[in-house]
Amino acid sequence: MTLTLYQTHAQAGDLAQLLSTSHRFFLVRLTPGKALHTHKGVIQHDDLIGLPWGTQVYSHLGESFYLLRPSLADLLKETRRNTQIMFPKDIGFILVSMSIGPGQTVLEAGTGSGAFTTALAFAVGPQGRVISYERRPEMQRLAQKNLRRVGLDDRVTFKLRDIAQGFDETDVDALFLDVPNPEDYIAQARAALKPGGFFGSLVPTTNQVSRLVAALQDHHFAFIEVCETLLRYYKPVPERLRPTDRMVAHTGYLIFARPVTPTPPPPPRAESEDG
Repeated sequence: MTLTLYQTHAQAGDLAQLLSTSHRFFLVRLTPGKALHTHKGVIQHDDLIGLPWGTQVYSHLGESFYLLRPSLADLLKETRRNTQIMFPKDIGFILVSMSIGPGQTVLEAGTGSGAFTTALAFAVGPQGRVISYERRPEMQRLAQKNLRRVGLDDRVTFKLRDIAQGFDETDVDALFLDVPNPEDYIAQARAALKPGGFFGSLVPTTNQVSRLVAALQDHHFAFIEVCETLLRYYKPVPERLRPTDRMVAHTGYLIFARPVTPTPPPPPRAESEDG
């Protein structure tokens, strides 16, 4: 069972989040006969199965936890990684800007640790498909393990290949490049996208943005947008509401574009005899 099934009660096989009052949380897949061992005590899975989500539970030491269904953001933050993963603040904006939703076919390169792959698989739903290209075998193995952990691996096709050779797919709904030099693969991206589809990429420096924008223009992409997302949390104390001490600021520049087909303008229309 995956995190996309929304029962009102926790069931065997569900991913569950045990959140303590200190906001420390543990992710577990509920399995009959197993137990969660923490520094605040032991919690038996059998005591959790069947409880309504949101129930307050206690360890054998009497420490308090809340049984919650993990959010997608929680899962992404807990992604096991060998490289920097994409942040939820960027991922959410990408999914909306590229109109990624149920039933779509989406291409991604490179896979990395699979955090963005997880978000894509979540967004396209059971009828959708994510095809993820990666040229490093060790990264692909890690991403496959991370997708299996959250039960979304059946929505993803992993391909181990350098995208300089092009993509196998055509007429896909959306394509995202998370590679160091995306400007080198715009021709391949255009060949894979459906007319008017959605292109996106993320790069960390303005130099890369400039090269990518030039390449997009050369290959007849239009409606190019460049932006970044900044996120600031506030301390939820009614009497002392103020920003938290730390802020998730710049993580990368986001670039979006649409492939278009330029056509010459029609010749001027001849005026009629009556003017």
